Amino acid sequence: MKKLILAVLAVGVAATLVLTWRSSAPTPASDRVLGTDGTDQGAPMVTVQLPESLSENGRIGERIFQGKCMVCHGQNAAGQNGVAPPLVHSIYRPGHHADAAFLIAARNGVRAHHWKFGNMPPVEGITDGEVRMIAEYIRELQQANGIK
Repeated sequence: MKKLILAVLAVGVAATLVLTWRSSAPTPASDRVLGTDGTDQGAPMVTVQLPESLSENGRIGERIFQGKCMVCHGQNAAGQNGVAPPLVHSIYRPGHHADAAFLIAARNGVRAHHWKFGNMPPVEGITDGEVRMIAEYIRELQQANGIK
């Protein structure tokens, strides 16, 4: 009986050690969640060239963007694989998506139509004035990246 108890305890200790070792090992590339282009989910989708400086409204918009939008659209609006699209992209140029499109998206959400990320929910607690500042920030980033 003592041998059986010792054997069960030994197996339990061994299993615990193996699980602890496996959880601390790096995730192999084959186990990572990849975006549609084969890169890690959450990785930036585009490289964003930052402008030399932002206008006062652009700086305000940057701060608001960081607090309300960056969690999905990524740092500097570069998008995140598998999460949300880049806003520094020709699809969002002023001639295709006017600033009012940003207001409508933030207020009402958006049904997926350009990308396969799913629908965007409304942004809780954001004001029209804040969205205008965010749009200014996005437009300044777009201009710095040749999107007019």
